Amino acid sequence: MNSDAYFMDEALKEAEKSLAEGGIPIGAVLVKDDEIISRGHNRLIQNESVVLHAEMDAIENAGRLNYEDYRKCTLYTTLSPCPMCSGAVILYNISRVVIGENKTLMGAENFLQCNDVEVVVLDDMRCRDLFLKFTCNNSEIWDDELKKVGNSTEVK
Repeated sequence: MNSDAYFMDEALKEAEKSLAEGGIPIGAVLVKDDEIISRGHNRLIQNESVVLHAEMDAIENAGRLNYEDYRKCTLYTTLSPCPMCSGAVILYNISRVVIGENKTLMGAENFLQCNDVEVVVLDDMRCRDLFLKFTCNNSEIWDDELKKVGNSTEVK
């Protein structure tokens, strides 16, 4: 079994859950010792939140772990993590991030790598297709989110 593929499947389920709730389809799971310890999905719209990205939701849902536990974790996310989420990865010493895709939106991957986080990009077309379908059908929602953070990056 390819564990990266399996855990990305689980992150995709979280992205689909967000979409079903009327949210932005981005999902994440936090894995320690080949076991999912928490799940999260983007809740910006559902909770009228400014910080509940999928990665932040997964980290929050894990509860307070100790340093060694965080070091053993891999964060799986369907979309390249933004600077806020990447900062949380570094703050909590998560050693590895596996990204479903980074073609539609490039996050702070260089920031992660410069801080000794292993970054793996799977180029999973399912992640890309789900996100692109959402942004094409809901461009006003996505454009509004980008404006809120002052990001002029466009979906490719």
